[in-house]
Amino acid sequence: MSKSRNPPVGRLARLGRVAALSARGSAGLAMRALRKVAGADAAETDRSTISHVVQALGEMKGAAMKLGQALSMDVDALPAELRNIAARLQSSAPPLDAEEIVAIVEDELGAPPEKLFAEFDTEPLAAASLGQVHAARLHDGREVVLKVQYPGIAEAVDADFANIALMVRAAGLTSKLLDGTAYVEELRREIHLETDYVLEAERARAFRELFSAEADLLVPEPIPERSTSRVLCLTRVRGQTLTQFIESNPDAAARWRVSEQLIRAVHGPFYSAARIHADPNPGNFLVTADGKLALLDYGCVKSFREDFVATIRDCLIAELNGQPYDVLAGVRATGFVVDTDEATARGLLADIMAIASRPLRANVYDYALDTTVSDMRALGLRRTKDFLRVRPPAEAVMLGRAVSGCAQNLRALGARGEVRAVYLKMLQRRRPEG
Repeated sequence: MSKSRNPPVGRLARLGRVAALSARGSAGLAMRALRKVAGADAAETDRSTISHVVQALGEMKGAAMKLGQALSMDVDALPAELRNIAARLQSSAPPLDAEEIVAIVEDELGAPPEKLFAEFDTEPLAAASLGQVHAARLHDGREVVLKVQYPGIAEAVDADFANIALMVRAAGLTSKLLDGTAYVEELRREIHLETDYVLEAERARAFRELFSAEADLLVPEPIPERSTSRVLCLTRVRGQTLTQFIESNPDAAARWRVSEQLIRAVHGPFYSAARIHADPNPGNFLVTADGKLALLDYGCVKSFREDFVATIRDCLIAELNGQPYDVLAGVRATGFVVDTDEATARGLLADIMAIASRPLRANVYDYALDTTVSDMRALGLRRTKDFLRVRPPAEAVMLGRAVSGCAQNLRALGARGEVRAVYLKMLQRRRPEG
């Protein structure tokens, strides 16, 4: 990993980087077309362009880098080779210099790392969108990791979203039908909360309690005496990331075991406690040597209203049991805005349910053949006007991020198993308390 200076913070500086990327991307497309006409290898141009974009987004970090991470997870967005290049954004962004990391730790914790820890590795284990992670050992012998936030990253996140809002207004997307201000603000607010490591520690403790009865799901333990709002210390979990696990070519039984664990880890807390881990980056999941799944990084955890969860639960229970359910009444109850006639709304919702509920309609479902994300995207393009007239509440943005990301990870795992049975068991658990 190459070294990186602090990410640019100001709106104009970050907007300039995005403009430069846009220009580079346009030039890359033009060059690809010319090379194709000339009979040359256009793939080399693609590799060069993607590599440049990955490097630039990695240096920018913040919300811009998160967009790149999402692209790297989309199986249909890029060929496998180019997606592998983009996957570097999941945990291998250009890190800060070791001297700067040491200075941040000392400033936050009041002493240099060599006094606070028995061991501290200045070479990061991972460098992500908001901070980088270093291995360490406490004086009592416990292995830990130290998550150190990039300087100015909270301001950088706000600058990214201010630029997005500016572009939305400049594009004229402010009419009642096209206005996405509430969704952009929801994303901004939730990603900004990721910069509060005290809150993240509280969320990790809450998930440890939620998973306490599930021995095969792990959550690292926060170490409060070595943590602040910008530095977070947690017990270390060793294992393979989802990507590394997939690349190890596991057998069908292992793929299904991890897929079943992934479904429970992501969807289970939503139905049992009205909250969801909303950062589906494959680097946030570790498969341990003894077959457990560890869920990492609790910066992005979304809590929901009880009636929002209850309506979705009732809909899924009806689907699983083959019972009738008034989906239109349900989405209205959760806060959807329905600005079209009833027949159109019901038709759109029927199309959405036909795609989203596929894994629930078969006793055995094959994720290697799953196309729910791409089919939902195609439906959105085909019925754009109807989607604009049946609009979910802003809080659904983070649920969508979690669910679609989980589906992408399950497709990458390519597992085949009894998905329906997993959901039936999850939905039998207690309703969230108000």
